[in-house]
Amino acid sequence: MRLKGRRILITGCGGFIGSHLTDRLLACDNVVVGIDDFSAGKRGFLKKAISRPDFRLIEGDLLSMSLDGAFKDVDVLCHFAANPDVRIGISDTSVHFRQNLEVTYRLLEAAKRTGVKDVVFPSTSTVYGEASVMPTTETYGPLIPISMYGASKLGCEALISAYCHAFDLNSVIFRFANVVGSRSTHNVLHDFVGKLRENPKELEILGAEPGTSKSYIHIIDCLDGMLLGAEKGRKQVEILNVGSRDRIEVREIADIVVQELGLKSVRYNWTGGVMNGRGWIGDVREMLLSIDKLEGLGWKPRFSSAEAIRAAVREILSENSP
Repeated sequence: MRLKGRRILITGCGGFIGSHLTDRLLACDNVVVGIDDFSAGKRGFLKKAISRPDFRLIEGDLLSMSLDGAFKDVDVLCHFAANPDVRIGISDTSVHFRQNLEVTYRLLEAAKRTGVKDVVFPSTSTVYGEASVMPTTETYGPLIPISMYGASKLGCEALISAYCHAFDLNSVIFRFANVVGSRSTHNVLHDFVGKLRENPKELEILGAEPGTSKSYIHIIDCLDGMLLGAEKGRKQVEILNVGSRDRIEVREIADIVVQELGLKSVRYNWTGGVMNGRGWIGDVREMLLSIDKLEGLGWKPRFSSAEAIRAAVREILSENSP
């Protein structure tokens, strides 16, 4: 799938990953049309893009807006709009169905009507559920997600696959580990930084010590992996894991945040969590993706999980300095 010299539609263009992708694709000689309602994304993330003549911003709700005009003359759909809040799926089970599955269906229908043939979609490691094999390869199964978010993303993957085979589309689906870095707006790092700024003596941590053990990837590595994977993917429905080669426990994440804030003697207060020590219902306890397939295409992550966390904490502190 070529991502140079094309007209590309990016949904969720004002979000964490979507805004970075917008900047990178504009730098690759593309014309980019971005859609966002800024319910989660931020207009400020598009500061560089908005100043360019090869970028067009459409503000609208993908659940209700007319889509065909946005798809006019588009070559590639990069669908990055979603509700990524895993925890909200317990209090409102309809959120991920509407904002993830229903939106994806509407976009695929618009692509079919307007002749768009290439689709890039960011999925998630949570589609694997509690995998019994680690590192977990793209061929692992059965896929049994334990959160509404993971279920909705797996449903989106299935819809994309069906549309590709029924209507001769091509897609590259990326299953991300936990992505961190500049422009992120919510994750464990923001939680810890915010709590420690309020009380530098103690830190409440959801779950049971030492916490979950997961892989983290910096946004720089994530973007490099996506662009290379999209360019070199050859299957009609190409699925690629994007992560680091190791994982990190929540306790070590807390240690890094404390160090970067220059604090000492911080007391950790573990809540005990739910369901055998998870931070919340739907929280996967262990995750490590196999990245052999993407590495075989020529990509390698620059950061380990701990290095990605440390770099991201520094970026958060720089962006949100008091």
